[in-house]
Amino acid sequence: MALFELKIEVPAADASTGEDTLLERGAENWSVLEDVIARRAWLVGLGAEAAGLRAEWATLQAALVAVGVHAVGEPAERAMADADWRDSYKAHFHAWRFGRLHWVPVWERATFRLPPGGAVLWLDPGLAFGTGNHETTRLCVERLVALAESSPAGGQALAARRVIDAGCGSGILALSAALLGFGHVRGFDNDSEAVRVSEENAALNGLAERVQFSTGDLMTGLAGQTADVVLANIQADVLMRFARELVAAVAPGGTLVLSGILAQENAQVSAAFAAAAPGWTIDTRVMGEWSDVMLVRPA
Repeated sequence: MALFELKIEVPAADASTGEDTLLERGAENWSVLEDVIARRAWLVGLGAEAAGLRAEWATLQAALVAVGVHAVGEPAERAMADADWRDSYKAHFHAWRFGRLHWVPVWERATFRLPPGGAVLWLDPGLAFGTGNHETTRLCVERLVALAESSPAGGQALAARRVIDAGCGSGILALSAALLGFGHVRGFDNDSEAVRVSEENAALNGLAERVQFSTGDLMTGLAGQTADVVLANIQADVLMRFARELVAAVAPGGTLVLSGILAQENAQVSAAFAAAAPGWTIDTRVMGEWSDVMLVRPA
């Protein structure tokens, strides 16, 4: 499959702001590439059509200018072979761990050594967001691990608990839930490419029979569904817009974990969900410039 790449240089000092802007806008096929030695940075977009990428860049450029980030020179466009675009992600994804779980690029499979008692999730993110290297994903994963470890009856209780990963990206949260022992796990995304990558990662880890992925948005994906743990790593404005649907999907005694929220947006998101879920316990954390909101429904 041939894809097109659009590459735009930005000042190195603005790389972090650029990455945050991409995340806030849900630009999952865009990323930031940095050369820390040369002190240069680029925004890189991948897509099936060059015209579509140019249209996306026009929208992104306006958003970046609004936060003080200006392109250096003109965009560079090229067609990429399948191997080229897959290899471009290797520079952005590195192995990491939390608790006993390890998230490792599949291209490190031959050299990675799993410590005793550990579990590993092999990942090939492709065009989908979700390697775990970003704070928004880590916040969700750490909540998930803590929920599994605090299960009073251990593995037997976890096997009966249901998890929904709303906006699954590469499938990292749903697949991590299955590895931790949650017995009924499903994920959905409105991007069919993300669903395809999630299914590939499930097969890569022998979890294809344990996790169900489908295409859907926060209306269709949650319709008629409830779970003991609902995870949504999505930008703040979307979370607030669909607060009613997300809250309704949480079973009595269950937990809702929200991420993709800038620290400065946390109070607003917390207030919106407190209004949508009166009487629920609310907890928040901050990691870098990002934060999460966790709500627990009374039993």
